[in-house]
Amino acid sequence: MSTPAGSALPHRSVANIRSPSGTGRHHHHSGSSTPNRSVASNLGSPSSLRADEEIIIIEFGTRRLQVGYPNDPAPRGCVWFAPEQQRRVGDFRQWQSGYRHEWRSAAAGGRWGRDHELWQYDVREVDLGLVGDKIERALREAFTKYMLIDSRPRRMVWVIPSSLPIPLLSAALDSVFSRFQPPTVSLLSSPLAVAVGAGVRTALVVDLGWRETAVTSIYEYREVDSSRSIRGGRMLVEQTHNSLAKHLPGSQRGSNSDNPDATHEYAISFEECSDIATRMVWCKPRQRPATATAPQLSDDGLATVLEQDEAEARDLPPTEAAGTVTIPLKSCSPPNSLELPFDALTEPCENAFFDTQYSPSSFDDHELPLHLLVYRSLLHLPLDVRALCMSRIIFTGGCANVLGLRGRIFDEVSHLVQEQGWDPVRGKGVGQLRANPKLKRRGARQAAEGPTGVAAQPDGGEEQDGVWHDSADTTPEVDLIEEQLKRGADKGARVHGELRAVESLGAWSGASLITHLKTPAIATIDREIWLQHGAAGASKAADVDHKNDKPQRQSLGSGGLMRGAAAASAWTLGVWGAN
Repeated sequence: MSTPAGSALPHRSVANIRSPSGTGRHHHHSGSSTPNRSVASNLGSPSSLRADEEIIIIEFGTRRLQVGYPNDPAPRGCVWFAPEQQRRVGDFRQWQSGYRHEWRSAAAGGRWGRDHELWQYDVREVDLGLVGDKIERALREAFTKYMLIDSRPRRMVWVIPSSLPIPLLSAALDSVFSRFQPPTVSLLSSPLAVAVGAGVRTALVVDLGWRETAVTSIYEYREVDSSRSIRGGRMLVEQTHNSLAKHLPGSQRGSNSDNPDATHEYAISFEECSDIATRMVWCKPRQRPATATAPQLSDDGLATVLEQDEAEARDLPPTEAAGTVTIPLKSCSPPNSLELPFDALTEPCENAFFDTQYSPSSFDDHELPLHLLVYRSLLHLPLDVRALCMSRIIFTGGCANVLGLRGRIFDEVSHLVQEQGWDPVRGKGVGQLRANPKLKRRGARQAAEGPTGVAAQPDGGEEQDGVWHDSADTTPEVDLIEEQLKRGADKGARVHGELRAVESLGAWSGASLITHLKTPAIATIDREIWLQHGAAGASKAADVDHKNDKPQRQSLGSGGLMRGAAAASAWTLGVWGAN
């Protein structure tokens, strides 16, 4: 029975469709029957073309949030926290005539500037649910406005401060895991990312942040010491407000009421004070003692004045009264314009970060001036760690952009090192002990005597085969292994033992480089494990068996798989779990 002629036509038509050419019947036998892979890949999902962007790097700060992809030199977007971010749909109060004075109600309730922050480290007064909602809204705005992606689950890498309390970390993780559903969240420390962004393994990171200033010592990518002071950006903005309010008329000047329990009255809005502190406040250089022109008493009782060239006197910095600046203020009632000397804009920085009018003994450990904080942080380090960290000082944070602040801190620390050295002992008794002439005379006599030498023996050498061999002048044998190690070692001289500042690209750029190089993070949290146990499921760093991280033979007996499962489920919070 012959096959109908029409039955082969549908089969051939289907084959022609599947063939890569698909142009005619004579190409069916010569062409391949497999589909074109290039066409199939081009018609796939756009996310498959950029597999490296499946990880999102997020840097959390007190006032802003930065997002981007790995291997990028800078973040894609930055979202600042402000009261406008917390409004509901249909809130048009900002277009009303009296809206510019709405900040007074928040200032009267003790929330002057609090709405511009994501969190406060004092968690007793923080609404953790509101923190989670702020993070969710900021991430959705960043994804939609800057990164142009949807809310599909993606792995995340967080860059957060190492002093972040566990309740705030738990609130942030709960919000992100429940609303964005990332499979894993990796945690990186901000000081460590800053050191990587500078291209160094050891550094002293001075983070001039918003709520505090943290000085962290990094040695071989590990945090070895950390100290903090409450002097930060918020104190700078408050000092800016106080400096501007002093020049306002008496009717517009904010003051404390008769009730000691009442909150401070503010005369200028937080937005204007923050803008002035960012754009106009500057830090004057360190005032050197005027020993060149000071009169000195001679033995005859007459004052001797040192000579000074007039050209050198003209090269000195100009006086503070060299010019004035006009600052318009719109938030005070009524609006006013202040004309201030340019030197008046240095008072906020001087009072917020240094307080040179007070002695160092009048400060507590949590409110030290910045130069004392950096010096004591270096003083507490071991000798070898200090020698490397003092040559790699990195200034970061929002307040590091204040004009002249970094140079002032560096000069003050250099002066302390030259004046006091690295001896932690202080006091009048120590000074009297060092100035004791008897101790100086005894030490000089001991130094003059020198060490006791060893008498040379006539037969100190050896004589072998009629040749005299002196052990002191013998040339050591060549070690081939040591020579090979020296070839691969870095022959560049390492700078240590001298004060030096190093520039960094920032914490976000350092985290981008770490993620691109696929370096393991400090802590990696799985979504399923976190939703089951939360922060209570984290183990201590000493409780995790790191031997199971390496592939090795395991028994299939009754306890073999259980040990493997326990090792896979063991995870820590890194430095945040030690708080």
